[in-house]
Amino acid sequence: MAAAVTLAQHGTKVSVFEAGKTLGGRARQVKLSDICVDNGQHLLLGAYSETLRLVELVAPASAAWLRRPLQLHTLGGLQLSAPRLPAPLNTLLALLGARGLSVSERFAAIRFMLAQRRAHFKLRQDLPVAQLLAQHAQPAALVDKLWAPLCIAALNTPVATASAQVFLNVLRDSLTRRRSDSDLVFPARDLSALFPQPAADFVRTHGGAVTTGKTVDAITQTTVGFSVNGDHYTHLICAVAPHQAMRLLSGLEKLDQVRALINAFRYQPIATVYLQYAAQVTLTKPMLGLAGGVAQWVFDRGMTHGQHGLLAVVISAEGHHRDLATEALALQVDAELRNALGTLPAPLWHKVIVEKRATYSCDAGLQRPDQVTALKNFFLAGDYTASDYPATLEAATRSGVKCAQLILDQA
Repeated sequence: MAAAVTLAQHGTKVSVFEAGKTLGGRARQVKLSDICVDNGQHLLLGAYSETLRLVELVAPASAAWLRRPLQLHTLGGLQLSAPRLPAPLNTLLALLGARGLSVSERFAAIRFMLAQRRAHFKLRQDLPVAQLLAQHAQPAALVDKLWAPLCIAALNTPVATASAQVFLNVLRDSLTRRRSDSDLVFPARDLSALFPQPAADFVRTHGGAVTTGKTVDAITQTTVGFSVNGDHYTHLICAVAPHQAMRLLSGLEKLDQVRALINAFRYQPIATVYLQYAAQVTLTKPMLGLAGGVAQWVFDRGMTHGQHGLLAVVISAEGHHRDLATEALALQVDAELRNALGTLPAPLWHKVIVEKRATYSCDAGLQRPDQVTALKNFFLAGDYTASDYPATLEAATRSGVKCAQLILDQA
């Protein structure tokens, strides 16, 4: 949709085909009996400029966000808050004043950030995050409390295999440039209403077409471009998940290298456990960290969405929780919340949503396909394409905008 909006904004008529009935792909609303939640709980950073810009473009009057200065508070553990000072001073002071870390751990974290700043957050060769942290003598407790949770949250990949270069890119853009880049930006609407639905309205009002519930069975090359479901187009952007792209790319020439790159991907899951408690149940902050169990982060959707008493617990990347059935996982998460928060009433209901292939595994040295392919006027968009960023809303948005700009540059 980012590509479609960008093209429509510049007067190009586009057609969008969405196989699902609900726009948004992985970042979409899910309707339960009397409430809308999201297919997965998402958090943005202030550095995610393209996503924020496009949401403002298509829905300028909506109160789409709850925005807060950087605060990473883990129940019974790390307490880190960034002051309202210019970057990177705010980050350094946040680390210096962090509670839950020893003095030596605080200074180790600061030394690491300063060393990366001197190196311009650039590695000669990619390596796993765990190896980079070991090279900089980061204490194990600091890794467990700070770096590993940040890495898993940002890359959805464990530190043992995660790309250190991509991790540094995220640290660079969110913590060292502008103070507002480190802001935590919580969606205040369901993810379909946040961008995909108003984006579709924007495309339609600019002469384009958006069709849902329509599967593209095959893409056929023609003498002037491509045929999709019997209609002909001069340019085509394939904006599907990488494992879905394999089927669509199979009948197209010159894309063997792209298919080989995608075929080498591993995938990581994300589980979101929704627990509806009594309306008076609330957290002290919109998001809190959890340690020592399977639950990693808990979000208060009463604060962000007005869904009072509804907590969303996120469990990113692979782990032993994958061995639990959904009912057992919900009970485990409820028990961990009770242990961390104290007395809680019994949940009124729960819903577990598991995306087994939520993202590609952002491993060190992973090669990702470029948006431009060897096939003329055929482009790839998605968070898995070549980018500084891991699989995030911002990576997907930037790839779509880049594809659109490449097409516009041909005009």
